[in-house]
Amino acid sequence: MKVQFAKMHGCGNDYVYVDASRFPIADPGEAARRWSDRHQGIGADGLVLIDRPAPADADFSMRIFNADGSEAMMCGNACRCIAKYLYERHLTTRTELRLLTRAGVKVLKLHLDGDDRVTSVTVDMGQPAFSVLAQFEPLRAKGLTAMFAAGTQAVFVSMGNPHYVIFTDDVDRVADVGPLLERHPAFPERCNIELVRMVVPPAQAPDGVATLRLRVWERGSGITQACGTGACATAVAACRLGLASRRSLIVMDGGTLSIEWREADGHVGMTGPAETVFDGEIEI
Repeated sequence: MKVQFAKMHGCGNDYVYVDASRFPIADPGEAARRWSDRHQGIGADGLVLIDRPAPADADFSMRIFNADGSEAMMCGNACRCIAKYLYERHLTTRTELRLLTRAGVKVLKLHLDGDDRVTSVTVDMGQPAFSVLAQFEPLRAKGLTAMFAAGTQAVFVSMGNPHYVIFTDDVDRVADVGPLLERHPAFPERCNIELVRMVVPPAQAPDGVATLRLRVWERGSGITQACGTGACATAVAACRLGLASRRSLIVMDGGTLSIEWREADGHVGMTGPAETVFDGEIEI
């Protein structure tokens, strides 16, 4: 069977997108492994399947599979790309969508230009859940504390999927730290690992919005250009530690996301772009 797909990315976090209502994939984990290969496949961080949900409280649903074939709970960058995919392919005329993910229903608000094209999407990522791990225990257990300056802070944040956010001046150590911590016993579901440094503190920003530099190791995919849930986890961790206000700009390898942790309802709003790279067809 030949499957039509779209290659899309949000800030460089790229996936293969398939309309599963037209092209059902019997083994999406295996398809994700093969198609994600950047030398012998399409090349991506994983595979996203878009479908109609069974529950009536959502308009569409998504399943997301990492490059290693494991299924993820959710992905903020993929949510934005799905909104663009659905609207620009005339599968919906709505500019506010409810998307069912394994982490619950997410509300997507589309922002359009004068040509009726989707320029950016705001995703309501829900409420974060926090846990300040016992003074850096995962790093200490792996013998990694020597990599970081005294006083380095680390926070566990769940955005529907698990994140361990480490504040450090040396974010490029993500390639060393990420694979060691992803499977640490403290993280029974494995974990996304974020290394973050402050670029512009809120006191120095004219609008009080801090700018933070993030590099990420995604569980199941390794280093990626961007991670939407990771950007949200970073922003709320920085706010929780008093390093930033409730609004932050998160600069990643592939682009920048605007994050707001709303005081009114405790939800995190993520705004950023979504881009179509190309459409294609592959045999399964």
